[in-house]
Amino acid sequence: MFRVVAEHVKRHPGLIPQFFFICLGMGGASLYLIRLARGPHVTWNKTDNPEPWNNLDPTYQYKFVAITTDYKNLKKEGPDF
Repeated sequence: MFRVVAEHVKRHPGLIPQFFFICLGMGGASLYLIRLARGPHVTWNKTDNPEPWNNLDPTYQYKFVAITTDYKNLKKEGPDF
């Protein structure tokens, strides 16, 4: 498959940026998927810790971008389970 891509690139050099940005997008999407899979709301082992989100500190920044929320000054609201 790589040989076919290399042959196309040799014949049409304008394809180089297209292949670059396609690979860049696929790599970024893969890294974001890995980041989501390792988040605190995902449970991979239900026997060890069935609810891992209850162990999070209220100051834990779980969002990727928090524009108006200051997580350092948050206090826990609600009971401990």
